[in-house]
Amino acid sequence: MLETMLIALATSLVTTVGTGWLVMPRLEARKRRIMEMHQARDQFLAMMLRVLSACARLRNVEAPDSNDSGWTPVMRERVGVERARWVKQLDEATEWMVDNMEMYGVTWPSNLLRGLIGNYVTTARWVMVSERQDDRKAELLVELTTPVWQVFGSRGWQRGPLRMARAQRRLEASIEEISTEVDRQNDASAAVA
Repeated sequence: MLETMLIALATSLVTTVGTGWLVMPRLEARKRRIMEMHQARDQFLAMMLRVLSACARLRNVEAPDSNDSGWTPVMRERVGVERARWVKQLDEATEWMVDNMEMYGVTWPSNLLRGLIGNYVTTARWVMVSERQDDRKAELLVELTTPVWQVFGSRGWQRGPLRMARAQRRLEASIEEISTEVDRQNDASAAVA
């Protein structure tokens, strides 16, 4: 009986120490990588929300006309400062998404999802650095972000194949519209020159 208890105690001790030395460091490293992956995904979602929110504010608060007598110069300036701040938020959000795409873009399990992210992020950034008016940028960014948000902002079980295909088609249509708009602008510029 004593011998059986000593064998059980020794086995337990060896298992505990062995697990602590061999297995636990790998599990801790894996845990850290998984947490970083989820934090990067959360940051990406936060940036998409920032884009949608800043666009909504820009679209709802129009820049006051300098000839409008209903606005005082002080209020005109304050609204202009606020709009500039929202445009800066859009710039920072799209810049972060492009600069950190390798942190979150590769963490989704399928090429379809990774491609959706890549197309969205690069096009959103190009819209922000374009020479378009701020209101048009906001409009285009909402068109780009909404289908992507419907896929990535949803719960995993809500992300069905139909929703992903629909989102991909909407994103591609928005990108095509942006490309066509750029082509028209280039043609008009060439005709003027």
